[in-house]
Amino acid sequence: MKIAIYGYGNLGRGVEYAVRQNPDAELFGVFTRRPPETVIPVFAETRVFPAADILNYKDSIDVLIICGGSATDLPKMTPALASDFNVIDSFDTHADIPKHFAAVDEAAEKGGRIGIISVGWDPGMFSLNRLYANAILPQGRDYTFWGRGVSQGHSDAIRRIDGVLDARQYTIPVQSALESVRAGENPELSTREKHTRLCYVVAAEGADKARIEREIVTMPKYFSDYDTTVNFITQEELDRDHKGIPHGGFVIRTGSTGENGENRHVIEYSLKLDSNPEFTASVLVAYARAAYRMSMRGESGCRTVFDIPPVDLLIKPREQAIAEML
Repeated sequence: MKIAIYGYGNLGRGVEYAVRQNPDAELFGVFTRRPPETVIPVFAETRVFPAADILNYKDSIDVLIICGGSATDLPKMTPALASDFNVIDSFDTHADIPKHFAAVDEAAEKGGRIGIISVGWDPGMFSLNRLYANAILPQGRDYTFWGRGVSQGHSDAIRRIDGVLDARQYTIPVQSALESVRAGENPELSTREKHTRLCYVVAAEGADKARIEREIVTMPKYFSDYDTTVNFITQEELDRDHKGIPHGGFVIRTGSTGENGENRHVIEYSLKLDSNPEFTASVLVAYARAAYRMSMRGESGCRTVFDIPPVDLLIKPREQAIAEML
């Protein structure tokens, strides 16, 4: 399958690496809104094209992986491209997923294409584990903890504030809340009681730091529901102390079985990631395979990770997977 990357930042570079690890995939190239000559890909042979020319290549690309930000890019990009390409994105604004799904579904159905949205680890792998745990323990409670790690989407949202040159945002679980859940105490936890947010921001010279901090801590869907700390630092400090993009987290469901619920159970799925974008990119490429196979079967419309048969993600044939993994 020929994969193309639309948008080239940390996630796009991750996809470039991931394609190399999948022998059934080939990278067609990168499409960028920047001047192509200014984009330096990981591998010298990777071709770079202007985003404005992408429709010229619609018959040469099997799956287009859209590597934009969820705040402003993906709500426009994915529906706009879904009528001409099979598309995958990592849209991660949880509250807006139904709206995004509807827009992509309309475009993909119109063009007879497949769109898979909100692919990654959360939403994505964590979503699947929530679903499985709910099916298995219908009497129970869900908990999700993220971090400690850098959130690409939240960092991108900060960088879009006027006067911000660069930023990193760390999501940090409240340890006492995590321990209470693991102990099966089933606490009632508000959003603020589960996580804190820590922001490191490089401001432009002369920028109004008080305004920037106010815009961060009051940003709906991103920071307003959390205890958020904003630290202003230099670009040198950010590059030295915060150059990595680690992340991870835990999905936990507690539940009970038995006549009177006397037997308690805890299901936990966890991830510890050295590179958030490279892991997310690996998930995107696996779902690109599924999109390609679904398209070859004549399917169209929008899908989520809930809708994809697990065997469609694997390079291995179904029979081999049954023999080796089941």
